[in-house]
Amino acid sequence: MKVADPRKRDGSRVRRWGNREAGCPLWFLYFTAFVCGAMIMVVEILGARVLGPLFGVGLFVWTAQIAVAMVALAAGYALGGYLTDRTARADVLFWVIAAAGAALLGVAPIKSAVLKWGVGLGLRGGALISSATLFGLPLLLLGCVSPGVIRLAARRVERVGRTAGGVYALSTLGSVFGTVLTGFVLIGLWGVSKIFAVTGAVLLAVSAAHFFLTHRWLKGGVLGLLAALALVGPSFGAEVGLSRRLPSGTVATLVHAQSGLYGDVRVIDYRYRDLVVRELTIDGLIQGGVDRTTGLPTYEYLYLLSLIPPATRPGGDTCLVLGLGAGIVPRLLETRGVTTDVVEIDPNVVEAARRFFGFHTKGDVYVEDARVHLARSGKRYDYVLIDVFNGDGVPSHLVSREAFRAAKARLSERGGVLALNFHGRLDLRQGGTASVARTLLEVFDNVDLYPTFRPAEGAHGNVVIVAYDGPPSPVGADALGGMPVHPLARRGLAGFWARRVSMRPGMAAAPLLTDDYNPIDLMDLDLREAVRRSLLADTPWDLLVD
Repeated sequence: MKVADPRKRDGSRVRRWGNREAGCPLWFLYFTAFVCGAMIMVVEILGARVLGPLFGVGLFVWTAQIAVAMVALAAGYALGGYLTDRTARADVLFWVIAAAGAALLGVAPIKSAVLKWGVGLGLRGGALISSATLFGLPLLLLGCVSPGVIRLAARRVERVGRTAGGVYALSTLGSVFGTVLTGFVLIGLWGVSKIFAVTGAVLLAVSAAHFFLTHRWLKGGVLGLLAALALVGPSFGAEVGLSRRLPSGTVATLVHAQSGLYGDVRVIDYRYRDLVVRELTIDGLIQGGVDRTTGLPTYEYLYLLSLIPPATRPGGDTCLVLGLGAGIVPRLLETRGVTTDVVEIDPNVVEAARRFFGFHTKGDVYVEDARVHLARSGKRYDYVLIDVFNGDGVPSHLVSREAFRAAKARLSERGGVLALNFHGRLDLRQGGTASVARTLLEVFDNVDLYPTFRPAEGAHGNVVIVAYDGPPSPVGADALGGMPVHPLARRGLAGFWARRVSMRPGMAAAPLLTDDYNPIDLMDLDLREAVRRSLLADTPWDLLVD
């Protein structure tokens, strides 16, 4: 009688280059865990860039993206364990991976419509629902991979713990690789649609490789062909040169688009009859605009930010600007004889300002985080301007008591001026403007607010906030000093000095902002949602989405 070989029952003689029954090679299962771990983080990080143009890349977007990823992966782990216990076949696992690749290829064609629909749900709800719609399915399918690999690789019960540890270690290392690759290389190299195409193609190629290794040439060939077609397929999203006509008759044309780690930088020209205005946007929000014929800025706050600090403390000749935007404020300052250094965290913004807005300065340009620069720079200036805010988000680490103290340390010992461009209301009882003003009063003797809008119930817009020590020095009508002003900005500048609000201790009841407690992201949510809604009304949304 023939005695069965017990080694065959515990799997110790399973062929490395298996077949349909034995499954794919063990090394390839581990390789698959690594690749899928990397793809999970590519999707998670890239997802924030997809949501950015219409929702920003602040607290709500990252909260939504992480929450959707965690829920989808948890569901995937449970589903993957169920499927592998039911089938215990490698084919099922790799068909799931192929389905994840196909789902990622579907993101680019539908993302614009999903984002436009999501904007109507508000910043929080829209970001959450849009993220779930676009990335929930592919992340769920990728979550199935680790349980499947463990079930297939653990041929003996006594090795399950070691196998599971190895699979999760490789998957985690893959996630580290995917994070670094996406943040340091891919986002700066390709648009998000291209990266999704490559990611989907990689997953299809991994599935194809499994069928080739197990000698199913037809299935492997079909999946390999789909992977190749994904790489050469049509592009989706806005491309340079794309034009759209607004209901007013204005024609908007995309001049430049560059995605990066810190935001989606775009330059858009608006032509109406003989007027052509060029604007810079970051994640869909306007950072400055100029008339292409005259070179004059078209937004009031750009004038105020450049003229109020010198008018508050005349005679200064040096300035530090934190946040470059289109480079308009440094240009205006230097026309007034003020040598200006600039700190900008995003090299793509510096490039766009130079190429499309003629930015140049006699001072130095530092490409780094503003708070880091304040901490390590030893230079002092007559004026420090902070213009890193927009209507959608506020870098909380730059509006704390500690940040304002660091900025004050960069001011001249003879007495300098700190100025901020902020978006909010003039409500001193609550909200972001009140909190920023109260925090500044912890550091400076005087805080003056100059709104670009006429105060009224519900009114909001840009507010230039000025802080300084010594006797009060309000700015009067002579501050403009004959400066040429673009017609689009005249209304907001008219009588700006009469709208000034001079703060005193105790006037603002809003929270004090510190590095330890800083709820600025949770303030003025209705304003941020209003800004996003007006964005779609004023700019063709398909020019903003890659």
